[in-house]
Amino acid sequence: IVFEGDDAGILIQGAGHIPGTALSPGSGNIGIAAHRDTYFRPLRFLHANDVIALKTPAGTSRYTVTETSIVQPSDVGVLAGAPGRDLTLATCYPFYYVGNAPQRFIVHARSCTRGRCD
Repeated sequence: IVFEGDDAGILIQGAGHIPGTALSPGSGNIGIAAHRDTYFRPLRFLHANDVIALKTPAGTSRYTVTETSIVQPSDVGVLAGAPGRDLTLATCYPFYYVGNAPQRFIVHARSCTRGRCD
């Protein structure tokens, strides 16, 4: 479940839509955040060309992972719109860090075209 917002109260319940990012496929870069030790723990296994499905009331959209990166928490530029950047997932990093993690793990993905992810 993806809730609206990315504050601590939201992220304890599930993933959160990052305010200021797109809301629907085709309208920009959708940003979603979640905790590394719960909902986004599987992100550590993602690689380029893996496929992510995002199910909404409007239907299911599929995205191909283009890259992953590790950034500082202050690097909000990873949420900016860019060609081929249609979905950005963010979580704390390192995955096995105890306490407030010092970095962020970012997954960038592009929308699949014509129902296919190449």
